[in-house]
Amino acid sequence: MPSQREIRRRIGSVKNIKQITRAMQFVAASKLKRAQDATLQSRPYRDKLDEVLADVASVLSAEEHPLLKRAGDGTRLLVLFTTDRGLAGSLNTNTIRFAARTIAESTGELRVVTVGRKGNAAMRRGGVPIAAAFEGYGDRPSFADVLPLSRLITDDFLNGTYASVDLIHPTFVSTLVQRPVLERVLPIVPSEDTEGIPGHQFLFEPNAASVLEQLLPRYVATRIYQAVLELTASEWSAKMVAMRSATDNAQELIEDLTLTYNKVRQANITREMIEIATGASSS
Repeated sequence: MPSQREIRRRIGSVKNIKQITRAMQFVAASKLKRAQDATLQSRPYRDKLDEVLADVASVLSAEEHPLLKRAGDGTRLLVLFTTDRGLAGSLNTNTIRFAARTIAESTGELRVVTVGRKGNAAMRRGGVPIAAAFEGYGDRPSFADVLPLSRLITDDFLNGTYASVDLIHPTFVSTLVQRPVLERVLPIVPSEDTEGIPGHQFLFEPNAASVLEQLLPRYVATRIYQAVLELTASEWSAKMVAMRSATDNAQELIEDLTLTYNKVRQANITREMIEIATGASSS
């Protein structure tokens, strides 16, 4: 059985760990609020842009802009979003497993662009061809941060390097739920509901090519930016829950060690009393 000194030392170590995890829980909670607000506020803009582009794609063709061409045979590109650091519970594990299933089910040639060190390390271990690797965008990602990735994806698609581009990222559902999703970015998919759209009666100023030249690349960047915001909110949510769980576990361990310490202390006192009584009776 461990000595009283050893148990006290372990209790002190666990208390220090509890202080650290509790502080990390509060930091994650404060950053989660900002990330959650940014994510929820950007969703309506993303959804409306998706709707507009899908409707336009339903009445135009690849002749107006090559980003509207239909997906065909060729290399598929997956853009995988994960965090740079751990301590986020099962967030990265679930996202990477989801990506692994998608890769296993995919037919034909496939390459991956990773955003975040965790996903990059997992893809390298799995021997998946990596076209490019980006580190995370920090606690406060901006729209300008994702433009290099957006240009890379758009240029490669226009050059015919890839036939389709999909995003895999965790989506923020609630504080306790972050769900990985697969989203098609390129080519732009026409809207399924086009009843109210009079065919080819959109008015473009100055012309369709000029409007689409500005709108479509921004659409791709917006989708990527939204994925980064979803990842950021999911990361801080998962970290807050993980640190809260670690803090609770540390408290339970402290209580168990304190109980053990009291038992050892009582046993030592009882033994000393017996020794004293035995010595007194023998004298």
